Amino acid sequence: MLKLIKKQKLNKRRLKMSKRVIIGGGGTGGHIFPAIAIADALREADPDISILFVGAEDKIEMEKVPAAGYRITGIPVTGFQRKFSLKIFVFLFRLIRSMRKSKKIIRDFKPDVAVGVGGYASGPVMRAARLKGIPVIIQEQNSYPGITNRMLSKSADRICVAYEGMEKYFPENRIILTGNPVRKEIQMIKPARKEGLDYFGLSEKKETLLVLGGSLGAETINRCIINGISEIPENVQMIWQSGKNYFREAKEKKMEAFAANIIVTDFIIRMDMAYIAADIIISRAGAGTISELAIVGKPVILVPSPNVADDHQTKNALSLVNKDAAIMVSDKDAGLSLMKEAVSLIVDKNKRRILSENIKKLAVPDSADQIAKEVLKLMNK
Repeated sequence: MLKLIKKQKLNKRRLKMSKRVIIGGGGTGGHIFPAIAIADALREADPDISILFVGAEDKIEMEKVPAAGYRITGIPVTGFQRKFSLKIFVFLFRLIRSMRKSKKIIRDFKPDVAVGVGGYASGPVMRAARLKGIPVIIQEQNSYPGITNRMLSKSADRICVAYEGMEKYFPENRIILTGNPVRKEIQMIKPARKEGLDYFGLSEKKETLLVLGGSLGAETINRCIINGISEIPENVQMIWQSGKNYFREAKEKKMEAFAANIIVTDFIIRMDMAYIAADIIISRAGAGTISELAIVGKPVILVPSPNVADDHQTKNALSLVNKDAAIMVSDKDAGLSLMKEAVSLIVDKNKRRILSENIKKLAVPDSADQIAKEVLKLMNK
């Protein structure tokens, strides 16, 4: 009996001593993949650290976080309704429930530090942490911050950003320029083009165009490829990630055009191999994607999505265009000019070299490690 009591006391002491981090946020891959990268860096720095994710119910994080080997719990929060409608009452009801649940999660888990990565779930969890006096770090991926992080920044202890000039939006004395965390497999990419081409069964003698049409399907990019497939030169092959919503139509278009040099997929599992194989990339301008592209160092044409808050993808893209590190085609002009820009870039090898050199200068491969160090510093405080 005495041994059992001693063992229970020892377990309680160990539980008290173990470091605990809660990571809140998600809603899109652009939020959740950096969050997982931060968790990986924390585990690498301290294998005994206990990490709990909090995400929005029914969003991508509820699948991706467990797949990465971490625990997650969901809260019923939804996105803020900018236009007045009856949905605003649903939003408020779910926000109240989410705050209550977040307070319980904080009370039960007892984190030493809370990390907010943006997205629906970040707000209630970080707010609940601050109410309990727990140090908060927020990570802002974009060059124009979302409303959640703008609100949280007023009480956050550290604000990790990916772009310069963020003192316009956040308290300057708390800003740390860390870049955006990216997936480990992207960080470890080596420029072995043949390996990537062999993975997709493509030729070394042709230029490779990688089209990233989004996980669900970016309408403008996919529509441009569908309508302009005949404009692709014979010396060019293509890896086309159409996304789930456009996969069937993309496959039909490929068969109709007898295009054996086009690989169509709804989702690329080995994105590292796709990046290695690519000579030119067409993509949306999400912050996480841009951070990956900088590490990959390939010439890129960005088509910012117009369907995001505050048009932040255009601002992300312009931050590269102003440094001659990317080409931007606006969503409204893409139908007329995207394929022309792609074909022109294939031919202009000097322009490709300049874009590649300049985008590489913007890469921050150790971003997740930098953020993990800040988390550990707050713990030790």
